[in-house]
Amino acid sequence: MSQKSENVCRRCGSRGCSLVKKYGLYLCRQCFREVARTLGFNKYR
Repeated sequence: MSQKSENVCRRCGSRGCSLVKKYGLYLCRQCFREVARTLGFNKYR
């Protein structure tokens, strides 16, 4: 696969530039905010 095709959100398929790739998540910022709690991330602020 080329690098360009990997830069899509796994949940919604958007190709925006705000992609969370850390830990292999590959979720856009909006989708990450929706599912972060269920993935075990905590909000401290």
